[in-house]
Amino acid sequence: MKIAVLPGDGIGPEIIKQAVKILDAFSLTDSIEYASIGGAGYDEFKDPLPEQTLNLALNADAVLLGAVGDWKFDKLPRDMRPERGLLRIRQALNLFANLRPAIMFPELVHTSSLKPEVVSGLDIMIVRELTGDIYFGQPRGISINDNGEQEGINTMRYSESEIRRIAHVAFKTADKRAKKLCSVDKANVLEATELWRKIVTETAIDYPNVELSHMYVDNAAMQLVRDPKQFDVVVTGNIFGDILSDQASMLTGSIGMLPSASLDENNKGMYEPSHGSAPDIAGKDQANPLATILSLAMMFKYTFDDQDKFKLIDCAVKKVLLDGYRTADIYSEGSKLVGCEEMGDAVVERLKG
Repeated sequence: MKIAVLPGDGIGPEIIKQAVKILDAFSLTDSIEYASIGGAGYDEFKDPLPEQTLNLALNADAVLLGAVGDWKFDKLPRDMRPERGLLRIRQALNLFANLRPAIMFPELVHTSSLKPEVVSGLDIMIVRELTGDIYFGQPRGISINDNGEQEGINTMRYSESEIRRIAHVAFKTADKRAKKLCSVDKANVLEATELWRKIVTETAIDYPNVELSHMYVDNAAMQLVRDPKQFDVVVTGNIFGDILSDQASMLTGSIGMLPSASLDENNKGMYEPSHGSAPDIAGKDQANPLATILSLAMMFKYTFDDQDKFKLIDCAVKKVLLDGYRTADIYSEGSKLVGCEEMGDAVVERLKG
């Protein structure tokens, strides 16, 4: 077992530290090796994805990532900004399948901005295609058009094979859950997603036990707020998945509770919280480490096929919430406000108990 640990920027090092405590509790710290990425990579090597980091990730069995990004890098050339390192490593590792569960823990029902009866029992899995779409499509850039004006160009494109492989992941995921899959697109106006709908529909033939439905992305955004429990597994493209999964995070009370797994065809994965680097609270011991700890749990579930460790971590997080521990993003009156460090320690204590 070899795990590449990339703390990144902002709150990344703080939340990663808490996840490493879990690895230490399992006597696995000898399995990890650290490297820089994002702004930290640029500061150290003038590259948001240094060659050393990429080589480590390529040779590791799994990658644990904190977060990338900081406002101080916004004036850098686009290719040198922290976020480009994240996009590049996803592409280099061929991490095309992004799994983002949105689960409402009973103890956090009242932290959601929606009514308790709307979100109680919520358990959605968003399957997001991660290496195609408008984030990677060519041509792209800012240029001068024939009228002498600046023009920004990004290209949404998907090939049949890209759509089919993410569809298979989504159908297999749905087949292990409630056997319901909703494919989200904008097929009425975007040809790239017209093809998306066609290929997903064709792929459904291989999964007769899964009920397939289709929904336009604008309607899906509305339905996630109106009646989120109608969804079980949602599959969609890169940009729609990015937006909808962040929206779904707020159904659960905080994006600080949302883990994610990004997988290749062999279940090698990069595991990271769905939230960003939050530079405004970096170093203040205010970050919520639970999304990172739950991402580590997903690592054991998907890459290492160790269901016991997955369940142990998951149960430890549930016990901490049941015992009333809350970071600022999920705090409510009557609960115990703690910082990032104390929350991590509380999870480890229950893990060992």
